[in-house]
Amino acid sequence: MKILEMRELSPDEIRDRREELLRELINLRAQQKMRQLESPIRIRDVRRKIARLLTVLREKELVNA
Repeated sequence: MKILEMRELSPDEIRDRREELLRELINLRAQQKMRQLESPIRIRDVRRKIARLLTVLREKELVNA
């Protein structure tokens, strides 16, 4: 999901997507601990997506304030 697509989401959709990504991150970290993770870079990508979502959410909060 690109940043422009993220900006089109509503705040509730952003929060839902963030929750999904947090669950995915937990699963990826568990796989990493069990040495079953095929692509460690996926963890970094998920963390960055979460950060982008939080940034977009904050932008929306500031615009509506």
